[in-house]
Amino acid sequence: MTRTSPLFSPYHLAAIDLPNRIVMAPLTRDRAGPGDVPTALMAEYYAQRASAGLIISEGSPICPEGHGYDATPGIYTPEQIAGWRLVTDAVHRAGGRIFIQLWHVGRVSNVALQPGGRAPVAPSAIRAEARTFVHGEFQPTSPPRALEIGEIAGVTAQFATAARNAMAAGFDGVEIHGANGYLIDQFLRDGSNRRQDAYGGAIAHRTRFLFEVVDAVAAAIGPDRVGVRIAPVTPSNGIADSDPEPLFFAVAEGLDARGILYLHVVEGATGGDRNHGQPFDFSGLRRRFRGAYIANNGYDRALAEDALAQDRADLIAFGRPFIANPDLVARLERDAPLNALVRETLYGGGAEGYTDYPALTLG
Repeated sequence: MTRTSPLFSPYHLAAIDLPNRIVMAPLTRDRAGPGDVPTALMAEYYAQRASAGLIISEGSPICPEGHGYDATPGIYTPEQIAGWRLVTDAVHRAGGRIFIQLWHVGRVSNVALQPGGRAPVAPSAIRAEARTFVHGEFQPTSPPRALEIGEIAGVTAQFATAARNAMAAGFDGVEIHGANGYLIDQFLRDGSNRRQDAYGGAIAHRTRFLFEVVDAVAAAIGPDRVGVRIAPVTPSNGIADSDPEPLFFAVAEGLDARGILYLHVVEGATGGDRNHGQPFDFSGLRRRFRGAYIANNGYDRALAEDALAQDRADLIAFGRPFIANPDLVARLERDAPLNALVRETLYGGGAEGYTDYPALTLG
């Protein structure tokens, strides 16, 4: 195939030149080492996928309380920063570009993963209808406690510190995880946020935490190195809102006013039905945000090319296809068959189902 498709055309993401419009979406794999430190095996995994226009790393907890799954690599200790440097150096040597996803799971956790066995934190003391990966198996979440209003600024500061740590680790930028029912999303939704203070109730209050985090991170590393991920209608981790369209239109407008680099949008149910949930005008998000728009969820080559041709997106994120296909860009360009995903090795383990998927054999 020739490079006439918009999917394989270059894109200027502010100061970062991307060779194609294909983004590797964040994918939790639970393979960090002791101390939740990134490993050489992780560096190999990401370097194998460096042909993506942009890699967004798996979610990286910003603090010990931010963990909700076994062996997720953090970004808050010197050892973790050094481990991530192995990853970014490997990706850059392979010609790639990589952002880190900054993550706090909030209530989507288990006391076994929390410091001192304490309850997870959340905007309100409402348990998530979800399961987490603990001691090698999926277990129910634990009941959370509501953050005191005086604690919220400390969590915001942890996001900013994590962003500075990410730049020290050699990342090209950061993505703030505001999707899939994790802490920021929990503040946004009226189903999980029942606060009656400045962080709950009206949309302007429920978006406050997100905007304060974005402001702090942008002040730390510059808005041109910051993206945000949202998932307006996904039911992931028991998240829900009675009227998501005005909520997320306000989110898009607020992020646009802050001049951040991109908005990464999960269209439909994360990892599932693109048409799931309440009717939602995703084109309305696109109109309200002037930065780069990354479309995500269930895209194949034809759907991606149509979205780019119709100006519904600037970049297209692919998730699980990148797990089994380290050379996904080449396979899409050649319309080559994709390797089958082995679900048994998705979470935890070693090289099997991680770095041993074969690349194309080119004659």
